[in-house]
Amino acid sequence: MDILASLLGAMGPLLVLVLFFLFSAVKVIREYERAVIFRLGRVIGAKGPGLIIVIPVIDRVWKIDLRTVAMDVPPQEVITRDNVPIKVDAVVYFRVMDPVKAVVEVENYIYATSQFSQTTLRSVLGQAELDDVLTKREAINHELQKIIDEATDPWGIKVTSVELKAVELPEGMKRAMAKQAEAERERRAKIISAEGEFQAAEKLTAAADLIGKVPTALQLRFLQTLVEISAEKNSTVLFPFPIELVEPFLKK
Repeated sequence: MDILASLLGAMGPLLVLVLFFLFSAVKVIREYERAVIFRLGRVIGAKGPGLIIVIPVIDRVWKIDLRTVAMDVPPQEVITRDNVPIKVDAVVYFRVMDPVKAVVEVENYIYATSQFSQTTLRSVLGQAELDDVLTKREAINHELQKIIDEATDPWGIKVTSVELKAVELPEGMKRAMAKQAEAERERRAKIISAEGEFQAAEKLTAAADLIGKVPTALQLRFLQTLVEISAEKNSTVLFPFPIELVEPFLKK
């Protein structure tokens, strides 16, 4: 018994060391992760998902998330091509396609993508006019996505979408645009009113031509007007009744 106890006492630290190495060697990688392994400073590839075995002390593991990242681009002050100062923010959607490149080719791929997105946003909007920024967002979003995706491709990053979230205008420009919109609405209202009067004049002219061909029609129209006026009991209308109105009927 004394010998067994001595053996257990001697093997205790060794057993603890073995368990420590086993615990350090076994890694569990989630479905949306990949483990980039460096062995003695050299990358040997990406492993996962599931259970992987590494060599303790010798291997170093970097876990990379492969899920899509929605990254906010802070508001950027931009002067458009027509010299209008605006403040614009956006959101960039991207994901890691090559974990090894995301670790080896760039120090911090999220920070690097964020910084490049900010500079690209200022550059692209600085070449556009204010009307294009407000009305052609889809084209600008596509151009931003293309430029950022091409720049981040060596880092193993795939930019799937870039969306402008808000465009903040100076107060003076807001008032000017409101006046412009009001003037445009008034112009359309006047055009619609003029078109209505023109169409009404055309119909009245056609009616006058038709009535002029048949004199009796004018008399009937006059009598119909009298009937319509008499239906309004809250007013009294006095008008002369010319004999010429009944002459066509008397002749017939």
